[in-house]
Amino acid sequence: MAHPPEPSTDAHVTVSNSDLLAADRFDWWCDVVDRNIAPFTLLSSHTRDFRALVRAVDLGAAQLARFSFAPLRGIRSPAHIRRWDPETYHLGTVHGSPLHASQRRNNATIDTGGLVLFDTSHPMEACYPDGYGTCEATILTLPRSLLPLPAGRADRLLSQPLVSSGVTGTLLCHYLTTVVGRAADLAPAESRRLGLIAVDLATALVADHLDAQPLLPAETRRHVLLARINAFIDQNLGDPDLKPAHIAAHHHVSVRSLHQLFRTEPETVAATIRRRRLERCRADLADPRLRSRPISALAARWGLLLPAEFSRAFRAAYGMTPREFRHTAAQRPPRSAPDHK
Repeated sequence: MAHPPEPSTDAHVTVSNSDLLAADRFDWWCDVVDRNIAPFTLLSSHTRDFRALVRAVDLGAAQLARFSFAPLRGIRSPAHIRRWDPETYHLGTVHGSPLHASQRRNNATIDTGGLVLFDTSHPMEACYPDGYGTCEATILTLPRSLLPLPAGRADRLLSQPLVSSGVTGTLLCHYLTTVVGRAADLAPAESRRLGLIAVDLATALVADHLDAQPLLPAETRRHVLLARINAFIDQNLGDPDLKPAHIAAHHHVSVRSLHQLFRTEPETVAATIRRRRLERCRADLADPRLRSRPISALAARWGLLLPAEFSRAFRAAYGMTPREFRHTAAQRPPRSAPDHK
């Protein structure tokens, strides 16, 4: 078996073939797939000018990438597996063009927004057909050894449409999209932490589809519950009744269990809610489009209904009153739009 390619030393990278000669672009893409996913035979009617872009993030325990490319068909044969098998799962969400996939006698069409699981240790085919424009996919790559389920259990799900509209699926899709979009802001330690969370969410999604939640390690279940609670808090910051008791009831745990869950976090549940509300208010106060809105209305938008209490909390967090912060923000020169080249 050939040795795997050397991993990239960059925590995040964005590369495209736009600067290459048109005749060289498809070969470049074949090399990217070979080195960063696994060996495939790639076929496309766009080889004369194959446009592609990759945004990749090294998450330590896992790798995450957003791929944009022209329609194609990919075949991974037993010969490819013998050449090099990274022994990884690829959990992908599809954007734009649908994906026709086949692996382990499973055949499926994955539509936009859908999730699908592949295993590099088995032959497979994947086809993004012509007629839908640019193809896009966000793919989380994780070693098979990291999935804490009995060997072969996840094979039942290969090349099957996975439900992305459930709690875990929705959370995972949003999580992966956000991490790719904010990759440039991530420090190495944060990237590794986010990688562990991504693995836990992916594991929980697979377990949900296999009715295998009891087989998951307690720590994985804890991380997934914490991720769900944090997402719930973000989605309900505008509700004045967002309190620990409400959060605990929604997630079918006791208030005591909720506080214990946050014991290893930097903040308590109440402090987390307060900080995130203040962060949203601060962003609104700096937004020139909201300059005519009363400060009390902006605070109420995020569940802070008592102006005096909001002002005290804001001053304690940022060293100035909301009115002073808005005035200071208004004096700053507007940020120029980024130059997209």
